[in-house]
Amino acid sequence: MVESFSATLEKIQQAALTEFLDKGFLSASLRQIVKNAGVTTGAFYGYFSCKEALFASIVEPHAAALMGRFMEAQTSFAGRPEAEQPEHMGEDSESCLDWMVDYICQNREPVKLLLCRAEGTGYESFVHNMVEVEVEYTLRYMEVLRRLGRRVPTLSRSLCHIIASGMFNGLFEVVIHDMPYEQALRDVKQLRAFYTAGWLELVGA
Repeated sequence: MVESFSATLEKIQQAALTEFLDKGFLSASLRQIVKNAGVTTGAFYGYFSCKEALFASIVEPHAAALMGRFMEAQTSFAGRPEAEQPEHMGEDSESCLDWMVDYICQNREPVKLLLCRAEGTGYESFVHNMVEVEVEYTLRYMEVLRRLGRRVPTLSRSLCHIIASGMFNGLFEVVIHDMPYEQALRDVKQLRAFYTAGWLELVGA
């Protein structure tokens, strides 16, 4: 009986997931992946053009889901009338972070590939890109506060980057340490409260 295309694809991706998690993208052996999947190298190239294409096939759906939900939260808040933004500050981000924790805990292995094993691929800057988006929207929000007459001090872009980077790297500790769901949800909620208080102290709003 000839194995179906989708069944062979799943075998290759599962073998790759194990190899990438163990060794990271750069050190992972395509020969070992092919061997563990029980296919020939020639057959592999019928599915993927290269090792990076295989890596991308595993992580791209999760990168798109995480970044998509994150951007939705940013644009939803920024799209509110400016006068209403201060009273709703944090609502969209809280919902987004809860969703992210839930998503991470349901998709631990491929998300770990994305966040911890992607060096040498186009995904290695994933967290950095998310941080840069957060910084941009933070600076925009501070301008909104100024237009509303709030006395907001000038904060450097570099400081905003440091704070956002600390926040997101803290969030993704959930992945690095394989936290149980309830613990992850509790820790991230408290982490968010810590950062929110800090921002309020800095901007005075």
